[in-house]
Amino acid sequence: MAAKRGRQTVRGMIQSLGVILVAAGVMYYFIPHDEGADPVPAKDYRVELLTAQRAAPYPVLAPEGLGEGWKATVVSYKRGDGDAWQLGFLSPDTQYVAIHQSTTSPGTFVPKVTQQAKNTGKTQTVAGEVWQRWEGPKYDALVRTDGGATTVVTGTASFERFAEMAGSLQAKKA
Repeated sequence: MAAKRGRQTVRGMIQSLGVILVAAGVMYYFIPHDEGADPVPAKDYRVELLTAQRAAPYPVLAPEGLGEGWKATVVSYKRGDGDAWQLGFLSPDTQYVAIHQSTTSPGTFVPKVTQQAKNTGKTQTVAGEVWQRWEGPKYDALVRTDGGATTVVTGTASFERFAEMAGSLQAKKA
């Protein structure tokens, strides 16, 4: 009797597993899913840009005329945090590129937004402006201090992409 009971338990488990797999297959088939959907939606940053332009004590920088394929994904302005402006993008090759500006001291601000990048002592000229090159374990960056603020173009992209972003930046002050 005990042997028969053990076989019934195993048989019942296998039957239950079969029913569960059939139900999961039916749900997968009938629940709509779009593999072609964009996982990161583009963000409209115009309102935050206007707010930053009015509130910031420095000319707020934002890109103009970037090529096709750039998508804004992050935007914020924090007055109480050194008038910090952040605008993040995905580049056409899906790398992260962000613009950060703040009145906070560069020695504190740059390592914070670049996640501990260090100044290499090298410079790069972009659109007639000299930028410092910083490199780090997670993010590299182009850094420039001007107009009472430090501007950092940082992220996971290449220095070529950073230069493309830095060259498109235009001063904005409402």
